[in-house]
Parts: sequence; C-alpha cells; structure tokens
Amino acid sequence: MAVTVPEDAVEHPLADPQIAARPLSLVRPLLLGMFLIPINVFWVTIVEVRWGSMDGSSLPLFIEPVFILTVLVMLNILGRKISPARFLSLRQPELLLIYVMLVTSCTLAGHDTMQNLFGSITHPYWHASTSNHWQALFFQYLPKWLVITDHNALEKFYFGNVDIYSVDGRHYLISWIVPLIAWGLFFLVLMGMYLCVTVLVRKAWIEDEKLTFPLIQIPLLITAENAESSFFKNRLMWGGFGIGFGVELLNGVHTIVPSIPELPVKLYDISPYFVGAPWNSIGTTFSSFYPFAIGIAYFMPTDLSFSCWFFFLMTRVFKIAGAAIGIQPEPGAVSQFPYFGEQTAGSWIGLAVVLLYTGRHYFLGTLKSAIHVDAAVDRGEALRYRGAYIGLIVGSCLLSYFSLLIGMTWWVGVLFFGIVFLIGFTITRVRAELGTPHEMFYFNPGQFLVSIFGTHVLGPQNLTLLSLLYWFNRGYRNHPMPNYLEAFKIFEDKPSVRPRGLIGVIVIAMLVSILSAYWANLSITYAAGGEAKAWLGYKSWVGSETYNRLSGWLTQPQAPASTGFRYIIGAFLLTLALSMARRLFVWWPFHPAGYALAVSYAMTYFWMPIMIAWLLKVIIIRYGGIKGYRAGIPFFIGLTLGDYVMGSLWTIVGSLFGIPTYTTYI
Repeated sequence: MAVTVPEDAVEHPLADPQIAARPLSLVRPLLLGMFLIPINVFWVTIVEVRWGSMDGSSLPLFIEPVFILTVLVMLNILGRKISPARFLSLRQPELLLIYVMLVTSCTLAGHDTMQNLFGSITHPYWHASTSNHWQALFFQYLPKWLVITDHNALEKFYFGNVDIYSVDGRHYLISWIVPLIAWGLFFLVLMGMYLCVTVLVRKAWIEDEKLTFPLIQIPLLITAENAESSFFKNRLMWGGFGIGFGVELLNGVHTIVPSIPELPVKLYDISPYFVGAPWNSIGTTFSSFYPFAIGIAYFMPTDLSFSCWFFFLMTRVFKIAGAAIGIQPEPGAVSQFPYFGEQTAGSWIGLAVVLLYTGRHYFLGTLKSAIHVDAAVDRGEALRYRGAYIGLIVGSCLLSYFSLLIGMTWWVGVLFFGIVFLIGFTITRVRAELGTPHEMFYFNPGQFLVSIFGTHVLGPQNLTLLSLLYWFNRGYRNHPMPNYLEAFKIFEDKPSVRPRGLIGVIVIAMLVSILSAYWANLSITYAAGGEAKAWLGYKSWVGSETYNRLSGWLTQPQAPASTGFRYIIGAFLLTLALSMARRLFVWWPFHPAGYALAVSYAMTYFWMPIMIAWLLKVIIIRYGGIKGYRAGIPFFIGLTLGDYVMGSLWTIVGSLFGIPTYTTYI
C-alpha cells in the first residue's frame, strides 16, 4: 500500500515577518537578473550545443539556475557579514526573482526550444540532395521566410570558423533576420498564452488543492532568511552534499585522467545480459544511480514513484511477451510494436481529459467571473480572468492567422495547437503535483494527427508544415508553463512581490532571454560549426528526424486509424480506468500518471533512481514516521545540490579550457 505524506510535511523556514512585509523594489533583482540571463544562456548553449552535454535544460530542475542561485546565496551571506545593515545583501524575494528569471531563460535557451529551432530551419536546404529528392517532395510547401535558404550562410554555419562580430561575419547574419523575427514573435505569442493558462489554473492548484510542488524545495530552503543558521548547518544536508559532490568530483577526475577509478552512476545498458529469445526482445534498458535524481525523487508521492518504476518494468515485460507470442514488426511502418509513442499519446490525453472533467466547475467559475467581472473571485491574480481569457482569444487569433499564412488547413491548425496546449496543461499539473521527470515523450501532435487521419487526408502541404513546427513539440524537457506555475507558488506567501509584478518580471525575462538565445546559438555555432566541432551537441538529429520522417510520410503513405491508433485508444481507456480506480479505492496502489510517465522516454533514464528513492522513503516513513521523513529532507536536498554544484564546476572547467569533461546527466 502506498504511503502518503501530507502537504505540510515539509517545513519551510520563514523570513522575519517585518522584513517580509517591507515593500520590495524590483530594480535590483531586475537589473541583476537581466545581467545574468545572457551569461546563463551562453553557458547553457556552449555546454549543450558546443560540447553536446545533455545536462542543465534536460532535467525538471534546471542545473545552471540552481548553481547561480547557490553562488548568490553564498555571496549574500558574505555581504551580510560585511554590512549588517543589509545594504549589500539581497532579501529572499529578490534572490527568488533572479532565480525565476534564470529559469525563464532556460525555458527558451534549452534543448527543446531555441536549440531545436536552429537545428530545424537550417536542415532542409543544406541537406537536400539528388538522392533524397527533398526538393521535389516538399520544398514548394516550405515558407521560405521561415527557413534559411542562403547557401553561403548555411555553409559557414555548418563548417564554422566565422566570427559573427567581424564585417564578413555580420554579412552572413542578414539571411537570419526575417526567420528569427517571425519565429520569435510566434513563440512569444505561445508563451504569452501559456502565462494566461497559468493564471487561470493558479488558484485551483495552488490555493484550493494545495499541490506540493516538490521541485521548489531547494530554492526556498537555501534562500530562507535563517538558512545560514539552520539549513547550511545541518549535518545531514552536508552528508548528502558530500556524496553528490564527491561522486561528481571522482568521475570528473576520471574523465580527464582515465587511470583514476570512477564510480559509475550514469546509464548502463543491462539488455545484453538477456540472451536468447524471447528475453533478448527487452530492448535497451538502462540502469542508473544519479544522486540528483534520487534526491529529487524523494519528494515524489510514494504511490506515484512506485507506479513509475512498476509500469516501466511492465513495458519490458510487454515487449518480451510480444516476442514470445510471435508479434513481428510491420515492414516499412513508422511505428512498431509495442507502440510506446501511441501509448504515450493516449495516456497523456487521458490525463488531460480527467483533469478537465474534475476541474470543470472551477473552470466554469473562472469563465463566469470573466464574463461578469466578479472582483471577489479573481482578486490578487496577476491578471483578471477576463484579461486571461482575452489573452487566450487574441493569442488564438494570432496563431490561426499564422497557420493560414503559412498555408495550413484551418482544422489541422486547430487540432494541432489544441493538442499542444493539452500537453502543456497536463505536464504542468503532473510537475506541480508530483515533481517527476516527464518532459520527453515518444509522441508529438503531428504524429498523433497522422495516426488518426492518415497521410492522404492531411496532404503533403499540411504534413510539411506540421514537420516545420516539430521543433518546439519534439520534447518538453524545458517547457515554460510548469516553470511559470512554480514561480507563482514560490511567491505565494511573499506579500512583498505582487503577482502582477511577478508576471512583469517573467515577461521582461522572456524578451531578454530570446535575444540572448539567438546571440548565443549564432555566435557559438558559426564559430564551431554545426557539422564540425559542434556536430554532436548541435542536435543534428532534430533536423534529421523532422525531414526524414516527412519524406517517409510522403513516399510511404500511412493509412488512417491504423494499428497504432488502436493503441492510442487502449492507453486512453486504461488511463481513465486507473484514474477511476484511484478515486474509488483508497488502497489502490497505482497512479495513472505513473503509467503515462512509464511509456514516455524520460522514465528510461530515471526508473532506477526513482525506485531507490521510493524504497528509502517507504523505509524511513515506516520506521520514523513523518518526523523521520522531515529529518531526511536536508540529506536528499544535499544529494541534488552537491551533484549540481560539482557538475556545474566541471562544465565551467571544460568551457574555459576547451576540453570535454564529466557531465552530470547524459
């Protein structure tokens, strides 16, 4: 039976009430945040694009903002010693505002946003050839103002050795101006709509349901006014910190000096140990012992953490059972048994339906308040509900105009963006309630529509445009919306920062971040070369996946409602059944989100750390109760913090000296 922990089990050190009540000027955190955003964006980009490290922006808790916040806290403690009047030190709300700005910058500069954009819009005109026939297949459907077509600009981009600050280098940037402005405006509209949705769900999920938001524990605890005398003097915290830091330090030294032994904690494929049919059908199955992942998973509800690793192991049993009964791959099919992509789509849409149904009265109330402007209902919100709905309507009109402008059929655009927002809505809820890694799916809206309607109904033009939009829905590792909601939760009990001021800070961070992401990607890739020194980190697979799959759709048409579609329906119904059982039976041990996460790609990396954290948490609560759980919190936070700090230091060393170093994650 799953052990549940009440939301108030985690005690947050509170600031001095007199200090917390003082009016807060946004000038200092805004200026410091705007100064640090380009640094953070460049750091993320050079690590992930130049050196190919899937680190900071691939995790639900971004690495670089946590490290920078830790450094600021240490400087803050020093500042308090120098100036007891607190002139040199930052208050907790100021530190957290800077943290929110840095997190916002990661949502734009990370793996699944602007990095993917640069891999997508450069790929078709550079890699088209007489052998792949791309020019004849789909070039006529590609809006030229959204992709890079200039051969010289592409050649230098992929080969490198170009200084974009020189006269010659600036010449190559001219062809980027229109596409980057267009895509920047498009994504800003999308992010603005995400903010509006966040405003609408904030009260329900933060105030009414009081979701736990596990991932905000570290920034809240290390920035607390009394953290110097409590959190940073906790021996268990330093014990966990020492383990995470020590593992990173040892493995980092091994990377540079291979004769030094290592302590392997990263991905290790255990499938070669399964020999002979049908066991060898298990497929790639990784084991891992990431300290940071164990630390984060400690805060997951035990029914979810149990469900995650249990259903993941069931996916392997499913593959073996399929081979045992003779299920063979379909020749030429894009999707194959056991159709995890389709199962992912069905399960996440099932979760979305459950959330919309259970919250129907609340959302209807927000709509009524928007129509009748009931100030008592939306008092204290960052936007009035009417403003949020108007924002969504205006944003929808702009997205519709964009879709028609590029040539997409209206109903395809409606379905595509509807699925995009359903996914964002659902992963935001999962992150707020459970804090688990969730952002990498096997599936995306374009593939979902193909599975339902087939390639013939959609037609080559819609298929091409769905592929062009693939860059921001390939994965959701640094999706903006969960981070927006966490920002509102962070400042829930901080009256010195009003929600309207917070949303203004986020908007400013967006604008600075998107410009910083453009600058970082162009300067780093033109210097290193997308197929030269940055070939591994440049995410060439984004372009390959996009246009190779499109080519497959156009040359090997897919029928509607195929076998994969039946798996979508099956996963959808299973998710509904699991949700119903969880509501009806108190003893029910399976969480429907556990199934949705298990068939998604992220659990491939994290199932074992989650299982370890689940086992430790169950033992601690079994023999120590809630008191024991609370006592263990600093240790597990220390695991994550130590792992992140030493991992960040290694990326700094690698960037400064131009050498590959140990990476915290993949």
